[in-house]
Amino acid sequence: MVIPILIASLVSLISAASIVSRSQSYPQPAVLGPNTTIIIGNKVIAPDGFERPATLVNGMFPGPLITAQKGDSFAIEVVNKLKDESMFKSTSVHWHGIFQNGTNYADGTSFVTQCPIAQNHSFLHTFSAPNQAGTYWYHSHYSVQYCDGLRGAMVIYDPHDPLAYMYDVDDASTVITLSDWYHVVAPILRHIIGTTANSSLINGLGRYAGGPASDLAVISVEQGKRYRMRLVAMSCDPNFLFSIDGHNLTVIEADGQLTEPVVVDQLQILAGQRYSVVLVADKLVDNYWIRSLPNLIGASFVGGTNSAIMRYQGAPQVDPTTVSTAQTQLVETELHALINPGAPGIPGYGNADINLNLQITSSNGTFYVNDTPFNPPTISVLLQILNGVQPSQLLPNSSVIVLEANKVVELTLSMISGPGGPHPIHLHGHAFDVVQSAGNSTFNYVNPVRRDVVSAGSTGQQMVIRWTTDNSGPWFLHCHIDWHLDAGFAVVMAESPSDTVAHMNPVPQDWDQLFGGWGNFSYEEAASITTLLFPPSPPS
Repeated sequence: MVIPILIASLVSLISAASIVSRSQSYPQPAVLGPNTTIIIGNKVIAPDGFERPATLVNGMFPGPLITAQKGDSFAIEVVNKLKDESMFKSTSVHWHGIFQNGTNYADGTSFVTQCPIAQNHSFLHTFSAPNQAGTYWYHSHYSVQYCDGLRGAMVIYDPHDPLAYMYDVDDASTVITLSDWYHVVAPILRHIIGTTANSSLINGLGRYAGGPASDLAVISVEQGKRYRMRLVAMSCDPNFLFSIDGHNLTVIEADGQLTEPVVVDQLQILAGQRYSVVLVADKLVDNYWIRSLPNLIGASFVGGTNSAIMRYQGAPQVDPTTVSTAQTQLVETELHALINPGAPGIPGYGNADINLNLQITSSNGTFYVNDTPFNPPTISVLLQILNGVQPSQLLPNSSVIVLEANKVVELTLSMISGPGGPHPIHLHGHAFDVVQSAGNSTFNYVNPVRRDVVSAGSTGQQMVIRWTTDNSGPWFLHCHIDWHLDAGFAVVMAESPSDTVAHMNPVPQDWDQLFGGWGNFSYEEAASITTLLFPPSPPS
């Protein structure tokens, strides 16, 4: 019986973990440059007051902020030192929002652009992002591993930012990460339909309902200054309704793309999305609640849950007493690209060079894209392409969509059925123009928002996006609710595979060695972990 086994396993895990109350905050994560080494390892942490083992970068949650200047080249070595038997021991790291034009092999997507990095092995990611600046992040792209902690923020600063006149401060202190957190390890949770987070964390700290009054994150501001707050939703599942009591937020960036400024006092941010907002510290010197309400049943701010503190310099070190008066929520259709606005191709629905329709359905916990769930191939799609597999024969069957080079694609993604919406859809290798937002009947080809994660809404809704196939290689398109991706909500967009070898920089030798290093591990590593944690019932 699944339920008794499940309950016994959860009780065992919970009894093995102690509930603690900490008296001091974790230190601010270190800031790393574009040429660095990160160690993926295991450590017991208690970011919300509940101790559990986690999969971390350099022993931190969230992982250290990685920063660069526009035009910098990156060389980031990922070293796998994982050893905890209750969690995944293979890994890969994806640099979310980086186009990887000419370096598809560095995208970090297990079974699409590389084999996973085996235990005690490493891989050096070398890439550049010459025309990109903005707010990004990095996370595991191996099964549901990032739900166990492997996630961090990444910022590329533009010394010639055309909106720099709007703010005074933009540094590590103004990066705000929003994440969900679980008290049970992800290899177990991936087998539970409808699993929900135990808490949400802001900059790696939070509280869970009924738990101790553990430390909350504090963001310091100085009265009279203007701050570019970079919000990063590194969630595995919920989206967040974000606000700061008594303060307006001027949105100037969505997913690494500058926008025309829009003033709101509350915004919804989905898993994988990022926003830059300008906050003017023009209120009385005091403490103000930062609120990040997840779309989970029963979520509230009681006891300091789903909260952090914005503290003006000179204010006492006490909890805020402010109340929320937010009433102007961001609407996606009010966002417009600042630089070179306009969707590519001939305006009008269905007028692109390639018009795709993907219908999403769900049954018994599995998601289907045009009637096919995504099942990872044992050999990465990129390796298949480099080995000369014909485009029509690329695996997995019916989950690889081959696109011609230098064409305008218009993709309509329709939610026919499927729980857990709104569903954030991410396309690797590109930003796209959102010509129709979910829940909106109008189309905008003139100046839509440009981004890399968009809501497909919930059952009965659709979204429409456009991009140009100018980046040869296999690129993952998937729901960024990690449990849904794991349950099949994904396809691969293989852009002009016959051009990929010529388009890419030479593949580094250690990329080839990943397949050998990974050795006898199977992409079903999770199955063996589950067998370990849920041992088969003895015969009766």
